[in-house]
Amino acid sequence: MSNASQADGGTARSGSTSGAVRVAFAFWITLVGTTVPTPLYPLYEMEFGFSSLTVTVIYAVYALGVVVGLLIFGRLSDQIGRRPVILTALVLSVAADAVFLAAVDLAMLVVGRVLAGLSAALVIGAATAALAELIKDPRHPRRAATVAIFANLGGLATGTLLAGIVSDVAPEPLRLPWVIVLVLAVVGIIAMIGVPETVAQRSPLTLRPQRLRVPPNIRGDFVRSATTAGAGFAALGVLTAVSGLFLGMVLHEESHTLAALVVFLAFAGAAFGQLLTRVLSSRTALACACAGLIVAAGLLAFSMWMAVLVTLLIGSTITGVAAGVAVGDGITTITMKTAPEGQAEVVSTFFAILFAMLGVPAVGVGLLIQVTGLRAAAELFSAVVAVLALVVLVSLVRDGPARAGARPAG
Repeated sequence: MSNASQADGGTARSGSTSGAVRVAFAFWITLVGTTVPTPLYPLYEMEFGFSSLTVTVIYAVYALGVVVGLLIFGRLSDQIGRRPVILTALVLSVAADAVFLAAVDLAMLVVGRVLAGLSAALVIGAATAALAELIKDPRHPRRAATVAIFANLGGLATGTLLAGIVSDVAPEPLRLPWVIVLVLAVVGIIAMIGVPETVAQRSPLTLRPQRLRVPPNIRGDFVRSATTAGAGFAALGVLTAVSGLFLGMVLHEESHTLAALVVFLAFAGAAFGQLLTRVLSSRTALACACAGLIVAAGLLAFSMWMAVLVTLLIGSTITGVAAGVAVGDGITTITMKTAPEGQAEVVSTFFAILFAMLGVPAVGVGLLIQVTGLRAAAELFSAVVAVLALVVLVSLVRDGPARAGARPAG
Protein backbone atom coordinates (compact mmCIF):
# COMPACT_ATOMS: atom_id res chain seq x y z
CA MET A 1 0.00 0.00 0.00
CA SER A 2 1.33 3.44 -0.89
CA ASN A 3 1.94 6.17 1.64
CA ALA A 4 -0.93 8.14 0.08
CA SER A 5 -3.28 5.16 0.46
CA GLN A 6 -2.20 4.66 4.05
CA ALA A 7 -2.83 8.33 4.74
CA ASP A 8 -6.26 8.13 3.13
CA GLY A 9 -7.10 5.05 5.20
CA GLY A 10 -5.94 6.74 8.38
CA THR A 11 -7.97 9.84 7.56
CA ALA A 12 -11.09 7.74 6.91
CA ARG A 13 -10.70 5.86 10.18
CA SER A 14 -10.09 9.12 12.01
CA GLY A 15 -13.20 10.63 10.41
CA SER A 16 -15.30 7.61 11.34
CA THR A 17 -14.02 7.68 14.91
CA SER A 18 -14.73 11.40 15.22
CA GLY A 19 -18.17 10.91 13.70
CA ALA A 20 -18.94 8.02 16.05
CA VAL A 21 -17.94 10.10 19.09
CA ARG A 22 -20.20 12.94 17.98
CA VAL A 23 -23.12 10.62 17.23
CA ALA A 24 -22.67 8.94 20.63
CA PHE A 25 -22.69 12.36 22.29
CA ALA A 26 -25.87 13.36 20.42
CA PHE A 27 -27.49 10.05 21.41
CA TRP A 28 -26.43 10.52 25.04
CA ILE A 29 -27.55 14.13 25.48
CA THR A 30 -30.92 13.48 23.83
CA LEU A 31 -31.63 10.69 26.33
CA VAL A 32 -30.26 12.80 29.20
CA GLY A 33 -33.04 15.32 28.57
CA THR A 34 -35.74 12.66 28.87
CA THR A 35 -34.99 11.83 32.52
CA VAL A 36 -34.14 15.26 33.92
CA PRO A 37 -37.73 15.71 35.25
CA THR A 38 -37.56 12.53 37.36
CA PRO A 39 -36.20 13.97 40.65
CA LEU A 40 -37.99 17.27 39.99
CA TYR A 41 -41.55 15.88 40.00
CA PRO A 42 -42.13 16.61 43.73
CA LEU A 43 -41.05 20.21 43.10
CA TYR A 44 -43.38 20.52 40.11
CA GLU A 45 -46.15 18.99 42.22
CA MET A 46 -45.72 21.75 44.81
CA GLU A 47 -45.13 24.49 42.23
CA PHE A 48 -48.22 23.78 40.13
CA GLY A 49 -50.41 22.11 42.74
CA PHE A 50 -51.19 18.81 41.02
CA SER A 51 -51.54 15.30 42.46
CA SER A 52 -49.38 12.18 42.38
CA LEU A 53 -51.76 10.79 39.75
CA THR A 54 -50.91 13.73 37.50
CA VAL A 55 -47.20 12.96 37.93
CA THR A 56 -47.72 9.43 36.59
CA VAL A 57 -49.82 10.75 33.69
CA ILE A 58 -47.06 13.21 32.75
CA TYR A 59 -44.60 10.33 32.74
CA ALA A 60 -46.94 8.16 30.65
CA VAL A 61 -47.25 10.94 28.06
CA TYR A 62 -43.51 10.60 27.44
CA ALA A 63 -43.84 6.84 26.88
CA LEU A 64 -46.76 7.48 24.50
CA GLY A 65 -44.61 9.91 22.54
CA VAL A 66 -41.89 7.28 22.20
CA VAL A 67 -44.33 4.58 21.04
CA VAL A 68 -45.98 6.86 18.45
CA GLY A 69 -42.57 8.05 17.26
CA LEU A 70 -41.22 4.50 16.91
CA LEU A 71 -44.24 3.35 14.94
CA ILE A 72 -44.43 6.33 12.57
CA PHE A 73 -40.79 7.40 12.24
CA GLY A 74 -39.01 4.08 12.86
CA ARG A 75 -37.74 3.82 9.25
CA LEU A 76 -37.21 7.52 8.62
CA SER A 77 -33.41 7.36 8.86
CA ASP A 78 -33.35 4.61 6.21
CA GLN A 79 -35.21 6.97 3.88
CA ILE A 80 -33.60 10.38 4.41
CA GLY A 81 -30.35 9.44 6.18
CA ARG A 82 -29.08 9.09 9.74
CA ARG A 83 -27.71 12.61 10.21
CA PRO A 84 -30.93 14.54 9.38
CA VAL A 85 -32.93 12.35 11.75
CA ILE A 86 -30.40 12.70 14.59
CA LEU A 87 -30.36 16.47 14.04
CA THR A 88 -34.16 16.54 14.13
CA ALA A 89 -34.09 14.59 17.40
CA LEU A 90 -31.65 17.11 18.86
CA VAL A 91 -33.82 20.03 17.75
CA LEU A 92 -36.85 18.40 19.39
CA SER A 93 -34.77 17.81 22.50
CA VAL A 94 -33.78 21.49 22.62
CA ALA A 95 -37.44 22.44 22.17
CA ALA A 96 -38.47 20.13 25.03
CA ASP A 97 -35.75 21.57 27.27
CA ALA A 98 -36.86 25.11 26.42
CA VAL A 99 -40.50 24.31 27.21
CA PHE A 100 -39.54 22.91 30.62
CA LEU A 101 -37.24 25.87 31.25
CA ALA A 102 -40.12 28.28 30.64
CA ALA A 103 -42.86 26.10 32.15
CA VAL A 104 -45.51 27.98 34.13
CA ASP A 105 -48.28 25.38 34.18
CA LEU A 106 -49.13 21.70 33.75
CA ALA A 107 -49.92 22.02 30.03
CA MET A 108 -46.34 23.08 29.29
CA LEU A 109 -45.00 20.04 31.16
CA VAL A 110 -47.17 17.77 29.01
CA VAL A 111 -45.98 19.45 25.80
CA GLY A 112 -42.37 19.11 26.94
CA ARG A 113 -42.80 15.41 27.66
CA VAL A 114 -44.38 14.75 24.26
CA LEU A 115 -41.47 16.50 22.52
CA ALA A 116 -38.99 14.54 24.64
CA GLY A 117 -40.68 11.26 23.74
CA LEU A 118 -40.55 12.03 20.02
CA SER A 119 -36.88 13.05 20.27
CA ALA A 120 -36.05 9.75 21.98
CA ALA A 121 -37.97 7.75 19.38
CA LEU A 122 -36.09 9.41 16.53
CA VAL A 123 -32.61 9.16 18.02
CA ILE A 124 -32.78 5.56 19.28
CA GLY A 125 -33.02 3.94 15.85
CA ALA A 126 -31.03 6.47 13.84
CA ALA A 127 -28.09 6.80 16.24
CA THR A 128 -27.88 3.06 16.89
CA ALA A 129 -27.73 2.41 13.14
CA ALA A 130 -25.24 5.23 12.57
CA LEU A 131 -22.91 3.90 15.28
CA ALA A 132 -23.05 0.41 13.74
CA GLU A 133 -22.07 1.90 10.37
CA LEU A 134 -19.36 4.21 11.72
CA ILE A 135 -17.74 1.72 14.12
CA LYS A 136 -16.65 -1.22 11.96
CA ASP A 137 -13.87 -3.07 13.72
CA PRO A 138 -13.56 -6.79 12.84
CA ARG A 139 -11.45 -7.31 15.95
CA HIS A 140 -14.22 -5.96 18.19
CA PRO A 141 -17.52 -6.70 16.40
CA ARG A 142 -19.64 -5.75 19.41
CA ARG A 143 -18.05 -2.36 20.06
CA ALA A 144 -20.79 -0.42 18.25
CA ALA A 145 -23.53 -2.14 20.21
CA THR A 146 -21.69 -1.48 23.47
CA VAL A 147 -21.30 2.21 22.66
CA ALA A 148 -25.00 2.41 21.75
CA ILE A 149 -26.05 0.75 25.01
CA PHE A 150 -24.03 3.13 27.14
CA ALA A 151 -25.07 6.19 25.14
CA ASN A 152 -28.72 5.17 25.50
CA LEU A 153 -28.95 3.88 29.05
CA GLY A 154 -26.06 6.05 30.21
CA GLY A 155 -28.01 9.09 29.06
CA LEU A 156 -31.12 7.95 30.93
CA ALA A 157 -29.06 7.37 34.09
CA THR A 158 -27.11 10.63 33.81
CA GLY A 159 -30.16 12.86 33.28
CA THR A 160 -31.79 11.98 36.56
CA LEU A 161 -28.55 12.17 38.58
CA LEU A 162 -27.58 15.50 37.03
CA ALA A 163 -30.98 17.02 37.82
CA GLY A 164 -30.96 15.64 41.34
CA ILE A 165 -27.55 17.04 42.23
CA VAL A 166 -28.10 20.42 40.57
CA SER A 167 -31.55 20.90 42.07
CA ASP A 168 -30.15 20.29 45.56
CA VAL A 169 -27.48 22.98 45.25
CA ALA A 170 -28.92 25.47 42.74
CA PRO A 171 -30.95 28.55 43.67
CA GLU A 172 -33.30 27.77 40.75
CA PRO A 173 -33.84 23.98 40.97
CA LEU A 174 -36.53 23.96 38.27
CA ARG A 175 -34.48 26.07 35.86
CA LEU A 176 -30.73 25.41 36.07
CA PRO A 177 -30.86 21.68 35.16
CA TRP A 178 -32.68 22.60 31.95
CA VAL A 179 -30.20 25.35 31.12
CA ILE A 180 -27.32 22.86 31.37
CA VAL A 181 -29.02 20.20 29.26
CA LEU A 182 -30.24 22.72 26.68
CA VAL A 183 -26.72 24.12 26.20
CA LEU A 184 -25.27 20.61 25.82
CA ALA A 185 -27.98 19.72 23.28
CA VAL A 186 -27.07 22.81 21.24
CA VAL A 187 -23.44 21.67 21.38
CA GLY A 188 -24.65 18.32 20.06
CA ILE A 189 -26.36 20.01 17.11
CA ILE A 190 -23.19 21.91 16.23
CA ALA A 191 -21.08 18.76 16.55
CA MET A 192 -23.38 16.80 14.20
CA ILE A 193 -22.83 19.22 11.32
CA GLY A 194 -19.57 17.59 10.26
CA VAL A 195 -20.60 13.95 10.78
CA PRO A 196 -20.46 11.89 7.56
CA GLU A 197 -23.75 10.46 6.30
CA THR A 198 -23.68 6.66 6.36
CA VAL A 199 -26.73 5.96 4.18
CA ALA A 200 -25.62 5.97 0.55
CA GLN A 201 -28.93 5.06 -1.09
CA ARG A 202 -32.13 6.81 -0.04
CA SER A 203 -35.69 5.69 -0.61
CA PRO A 204 -38.82 7.83 -1.07
CA LEU A 205 -40.12 9.42 2.12
CA THR A 206 -43.23 7.63 3.35
CA LEU A 207 -44.64 8.30 6.80
CA ARG A 208 -46.98 5.50 7.72
CA PRO A 209 -47.30 3.43 10.88
CA GLN A 210 -45.16 0.31 10.89
CA ARG A 211 -46.93 -2.98 11.20
CA LEU A 212 -46.72 -4.74 14.55
CA ARG A 213 -45.70 -8.26 13.63
CA VAL A 214 -44.20 -11.32 15.30
CA PRO A 215 -43.13 -14.26 13.06
CA PRO A 216 -44.72 -17.57 14.08
CA ASN A 217 -41.32 -19.27 14.50
CA ILE A 218 -40.28 -16.98 17.38
CA ARG A 219 -43.68 -16.24 18.89
CA GLY A 220 -43.17 -18.27 22.06
CA ASP A 221 -39.69 -16.87 22.72
CA PHE A 222 -40.87 -13.37 21.83
CA VAL A 223 -43.80 -13.50 24.26
CA ARG A 224 -41.55 -14.70 27.08
CA SER A 225 -38.92 -12.03 26.48
CA ALA A 226 -41.50 -9.27 25.96
CA THR A 227 -43.43 -10.27 29.09
CA THR A 228 -40.30 -10.34 31.25
CA ALA A 229 -38.82 -7.15 29.78
CA GLY A 230 -42.25 -5.50 29.92
CA ALA A 231 -42.58 -6.32 33.62
CA GLY A 232 -39.11 -4.87 34.16
CA PHE A 233 -39.96 -1.73 32.19
CA ALA A 234 -43.19 -1.36 34.16
CA ALA A 235 -41.15 -1.43 37.37
CA LEU A 236 -38.68 1.09 35.92
CA GLY A 237 -41.55 3.35 34.89
CA VAL A 238 -43.14 3.28 38.33
CA LEU A 239 -39.77 3.84 40.03
CA THR A 240 -39.11 6.80 37.75
CA ALA A 241 -42.54 8.32 38.30
CA VAL A 242 -43.02 7.87 42.06
CA SER A 243 -39.65 7.23 43.75
CA GLY A 244 -39.32 10.93 44.60
CA LEU A 245 -42.82 10.94 46.07
CA PHE A 246 -42.06 7.82 48.13
CA LEU A 247 -38.85 9.25 49.51
CA GLY A 248 -40.59 12.48 50.49
CA MET A 249 -43.90 11.11 51.79
CA VAL A 250 -42.79 7.85 53.42
CA LEU A 251 -39.09 8.23 54.27
CA HIS A 252 -39.28 12.02 54.72
CA GLU A 253 -36.10 12.39 52.66
CA GLU A 254 -36.03 15.75 50.89
CA SER A 255 -32.80 15.13 48.92
CA HIS A 256 -33.46 15.21 45.18
CA THR A 257 -30.06 13.61 44.64
CA LEU A 258 -31.21 10.59 46.62
CA ALA A 259 -34.38 10.32 44.54
CA ALA A 260 -32.24 10.55 41.42
CA LEU A 261 -29.89 7.85 42.73
CA VAL A 262 -32.75 5.34 42.87
CA VAL A 263 -33.44 5.77 39.16
CA PHE A 264 -29.74 6.11 38.24
CA LEU A 265 -29.02 2.69 39.77
CA ALA A 266 -31.92 1.16 37.83
CA PHE A 267 -30.76 2.43 34.43
CA ALA A 268 -27.09 1.71 35.16
CA GLY A 269 -28.17 -1.81 36.11
CA ALA A 270 -30.08 -2.11 32.83
CA ALA A 271 -26.91 -1.27 30.86
CA PHE A 272 -24.98 -3.93 32.76
CA GLY A 273 -27.82 -6.41 32.26
CA GLN A 274 -27.75 -6.04 28.48
CA LEU A 275 -24.02 -6.79 28.50
CA LEU A 276 -24.63 -9.96 30.55
CA THR A 277 -26.60 -11.52 27.68
CA ARG A 278 -23.31 -11.90 25.80
CA VAL A 279 -22.09 -14.55 28.23
CA LEU A 280 -25.39 -16.27 29.02
CA SER A 281 -27.43 -18.67 26.94
CA SER A 282 -30.93 -17.54 26.05
CA ARG A 283 -32.68 -19.83 28.53
CA THR A 284 -30.29 -18.96 31.34
CA ALA A 285 -30.53 -15.23 30.61
CA LEU A 286 -34.32 -15.16 30.72
CA ALA A 287 -34.50 -17.41 33.80
CA CYS A 288 -32.05 -15.09 35.60
CA ALA A 289 -34.11 -12.06 34.54
CA CYS A 290 -37.30 -13.63 35.91
CA ALA A 291 -35.62 -14.62 39.18
CA GLY A 292 -34.13 -11.14 39.46
CA LEU A 293 -37.51 -9.46 39.00
CA ILE A 294 -39.10 -11.69 41.65
CA VAL A 295 -36.34 -10.84 44.13
CA ALA A 296 -36.46 -7.15 43.21
CA ALA A 297 -40.24 -7.04 43.61
CA GLY A 298 -39.90 -8.53 47.08
CA LEU A 299 -37.24 -5.98 48.04
CA LEU A 300 -39.30 -3.07 46.71
CA ALA A 301 -42.42 -4.26 48.54
CA PHE A 302 -40.40 -4.64 51.75
CA SER A 303 -39.05 -1.11 51.27
CA MET A 304 -42.57 0.26 51.04
CA TRP A 305 -43.86 -1.81 53.95
CA MET A 306 -41.00 -1.08 56.35
CA ALA A 307 -39.90 2.29 54.90
CA VAL A 308 -36.32 1.10 54.36
CA LEU A 309 -34.04 2.97 51.97
CA VAL A 310 -31.29 0.36 51.51
CA THR A 311 -33.62 -2.31 50.13
CA LEU A 312 -35.15 0.28 47.81
CA LEU A 313 -31.72 1.01 46.33
CA ILE A 314 -30.83 -2.69 46.02
CA GLY A 315 -34.24 -3.56 44.57
CA SER A 316 -33.97 -0.74 42.04
CA THR A 317 -30.56 -1.96 40.89
CA ILE A 318 -31.70 -5.58 40.54
CA THR A 319 -34.81 -4.44 38.65
CA GLY A 320 -32.60 -2.62 36.14
CA VAL A 321 -30.25 -5.58 35.68
CA ALA A 322 -33.15 -7.99 35.17
CA ALA A 323 -34.89 -5.69 32.69
CA GLY A 324 -31.62 -5.21 30.78
CA VAL A 325 -31.04 -8.95 30.55
CA ALA A 326 -34.59 -9.54 29.27
CA VAL A 327 -34.27 -6.78 26.67
CA GLY A 328 -30.91 -8.11 25.51
CA ASP A 329 -32.33 -11.62 25.20
CA GLY A 330 -35.33 -10.39 23.23
CA ILE A 331 -33.21 -8.39 20.77
CA THR A 332 -30.82 -11.31 20.30
CA THR A 333 -33.71 -13.68 19.64
CA ILE A 334 -35.17 -11.31 17.05
CA THR A 335 -31.88 -10.70 15.22
CA MET A 336 -30.89 -14.37 15.18
CA LYS A 337 -34.24 -15.89 14.20
CA THR A 338 -35.87 -13.26 11.97
CA ALA A 339 -35.08 -12.53 8.32
CA PRO A 340 -33.17 -9.23 7.91
CA GLU A 341 -35.94 -7.62 5.85
CA GLY A 342 -38.45 -8.23 8.65
CA GLN A 343 -36.36 -7.32 11.67
CA ALA A 344 -37.36 -3.65 11.78
CA GLU A 345 -41.04 -4.51 12.16
CA VAL A 346 -40.39 -7.09 14.89
CA VAL A 347 -38.01 -4.78 16.80
CA SER A 348 -40.59 -1.99 16.57
CA THR A 349 -43.22 -4.35 17.95
CA PHE A 350 -40.92 -5.34 20.81
CA PHE A 351 -40.11 -1.77 21.82
CA ALA A 352 -43.69 -0.60 21.36
CA ILE A 353 -44.70 -3.19 23.96
CA LEU A 354 -41.88 -2.17 26.30
CA PHE A 355 -42.60 1.56 26.18
CA ALA A 356 -46.32 0.93 26.58
CA MET A 357 -45.44 -1.03 29.71
CA LEU A 358 -43.19 1.83 30.79
CA GLY A 359 -46.10 4.27 30.87
CA VAL A 360 -49.46 2.55 31.34
CA PRO A 361 -48.74 0.76 34.65
CA ALA A 362 -47.41 4.02 36.09
CA VAL A 363 -50.82 5.60 35.49
CA GLY A 364 -52.48 2.53 37.04
CA VAL A 365 -50.35 2.93 40.14
CA GLY A 366 -51.19 6.65 40.19
CA LEU A 367 -54.90 5.80 40.19
CA LEU A 368 -54.38 3.17 42.86
CA ILE A 369 -52.52 5.65 45.06
CA GLN A 370 -55.66 7.81 45.15
CA VAL A 371 -57.62 4.85 46.58
CA THR A 372 -55.19 2.92 48.77
CA GLY A 373 -52.29 5.27 49.39
CA LEU A 374 -48.74 5.17 48.04
CA ARG A 375 -47.35 2.29 50.09
CA ALA A 376 -50.22 -0.13 49.49
CA ALA A 377 -50.31 0.71 45.78
CA ALA A 378 -46.58 0.08 45.41
CA GLU A 379 -46.81 -3.21 47.32
CA LEU A 380 -49.66 -4.43 45.09
CA PHE A 381 -47.77 -3.40 41.97
CA SER A 382 -44.67 -5.28 43.18
CA ALA A 383 -46.80 -8.40 43.59
CA VAL A 384 -48.08 -8.10 40.00
CA VAL A 385 -44.51 -7.79 38.66
CA ALA A 386 -43.46 -10.86 40.65
CA VAL A 387 -46.41 -12.88 39.34
CA LEU A 388 -45.65 -11.98 35.70
CA ALA A 389 -42.01 -13.01 36.15
CA LEU A 390 -43.04 -16.22 37.91
CA VAL A 391 -45.39 -17.16 35.05
CA VAL A 392 -42.55 -16.82 32.53
CA LEU A 393 -40.15 -18.74 34.80
CA VAL A 394 -42.62 -21.62 35.13
CA SER A 395 -43.04 -21.73 31.33
CA LEU A 396 -39.25 -21.86 30.93
CA VAL A 397 -38.98 -24.78 33.33
CA ARG A 398 -41.83 -26.60 31.58
CA ASP A 399 -40.36 -26.07 28.09
CA GLY A 400 -36.74 -26.38 29.20
CA PRO A 401 -35.50 -29.02 26.72
CA ALA A 402 -36.84 -27.08 23.73
CA ARG A 403 -35.09 -23.86 24.73
CA ALA A 404 -31.89 -25.34 26.11
CA GLY A 405 -30.16 -25.14 22.78
CA ALA A 406 -31.85 -22.01 21.50
CA ARG A 407 -28.75 -19.83 21.56
CA PRO A 408 -25.20 -20.52 22.60
CA ALA A 409 -23.57 -18.26 25.13
CA GLY A 410 -21.63 -15.31 23.69
